[in-house]
Amino acid sequence: METDNPVVFVVDDDEAICESLRLLIGDIGLEVRTFTSAREFLEKYDSSHPGCLVLDVRMSGMSGLELQSRLRELGLYIPTIIITGHADVPMAVEAMKAGALDFIEKPFRAQVLLDAIQKAIDLDLRIRRRQKERLDVQTRIQHLTQREREVMDCLIAGKSNKNTAFDLGISQKTVDFHRANILEKVGVNSVVELVRLTQKAAGGRA
Repeated sequence: METDNPVVFVVDDDEAICESLRLLIGDIGLEVRTFTSAREFLEKYDSSHPGCLVLDVRMSGMSGLELQSRLRELGLYIPTIIITGHADVPMAVEAMKAGALDFIEKPFRAQVLLDAIQKAIDLDLRIRRRQKERLDVQTRIQHLTQREREVMDCLIAGKSNKNTAFDLGISQKTVDFHRANILEKVGVNSVVELVRLTQKAAGGRA
């Protein structure tokens, strides 16, 4: 079950840094969970929590970049902030290509990291909200009957009631009846709103 309480996941093989970041981030009221290896994080990560990942690049065992790759393979998205004391341009480029939001070199000012964390959490909350809205719309559409789905497809394609009736071999009165049921079940007041919702359900911009 998804929760709205954001969590900052910190992965760094230096226990002292983990503790320092836990205190720093916790001081602004955010929950922090620290891990001293990428594998430990993978074993314990709870994707139901919105939040972000603060990730060191160079770690013993699985590196930060390898963890990013593994998360993609698993279909898990979490806004990631890379921190490192051994930065170089190719590493930064690879991390950003892998989806990192920020690449911060150690030592860094506390506020720089905290600002990046807040930006990442805000992004994750927006993404999760859009995903929930999309799932809600998909559920509503799934409650339509087969005939209602056929009428809906015609309507969102811009066809008139007359053309819809002709294409489906039914009367315009029947189309009007189904149209009213579709709008009520989906929870909209017009075909224009219906089109926007179906775009949202398909992952498009509404």
